Amino acid sequence: MSDTNGKAAKQPNLKKLRPYGDILDDGTVQLSFTLPVEPSDEAKEAARLLVGKMGFDEIKIATMEKAGHGFSFFVVYANTRYELDFTKIKVIKVDSQKRSRAEIDEMIRDKIGRKLKVVGACTGFDAHTVGIDAIINMKGFDGDYGLERYQWIDAKNLGAQVPNEDLLKIAVAENADAVLVSKVVTQHNIHLRDMKDLMKRAEKLGLTEKVIFIAGGPRITHPMALECGFDAGFGVGAKPSVVASYILDEFLRRNTADSPDQVSASPSRKKKRS
Repeated sequence: MSDTNGKAAKQPNLKKLRPYGDILDDGTVQLSFTLPVEPSDEAKEAARLLVGKMGFDEIKIATMEKAGHGFSFFVVYANTRYELDFTKIKVIKVDSQKRSRAEIDEMIRDKIGRKLKVVGACTGFDAHTVGIDAIINMKGFDGDYGLERYQWIDAKNLGAQVPNEDLLKIAVAENADAVLVSKVVTQHNIHLRDMKDLMKRAEKLGLTEKVIFIAGGPRITHPMALECGFDAGFGVGAKPSVVASYILDEFLRRNTADSPDQVSASPSRKKKRS
């Protein structure tokens, strides 16, 4: 690895990792936020002082713009003195082998012998269907076909603003193997409340051991989904084949002795409820 002058480039120290701006390890970050005051010299100073209280140094107000009556929007560059040991970071991830659509269809046919049934929806007052459409609809996402195109998956997209109780009624009526929930709106943590409410209802109906529950959305993480009682969570960029692979692996883990070696018991909701 070399820089533009052909000299050996400085290697990052993963045990003392810091943000990168102009120079490696300079600690430079970019912040953006809105203050409920009109743009002014006083507003700019307020922004600088607030960033200083956050623990940043070398603060530069790059942009101050009017953002509607009585509001100012700021873009700020600053430096942090803090660092962390990247080598010690451990993340709970969805434990599943990634497969192609053809491989998934073949495994469902050979190992299960019937179509897996999946229902999905945007729940509560959430009207943003981009995520659930990307996973279920035939077109899919980024060249990865949606679940409707799989020969051995029977997938139904229920659309937006589906109440939790209605989603569960349909899941029972369809004898669903998996329920997909897409959450985009997160103001006041409404996504967490909706997700926890769904799983409480599912537990009362005795569905949590029979049905695989999966959450997805731009603010969803796997640990967050586990905390809310789901089996798995997928964030931005998750493709249909990844979700389908997990459904297959989790179904086999629960229902057959012939589950793939790569599949281990995921962090269980049962443990959290005990």
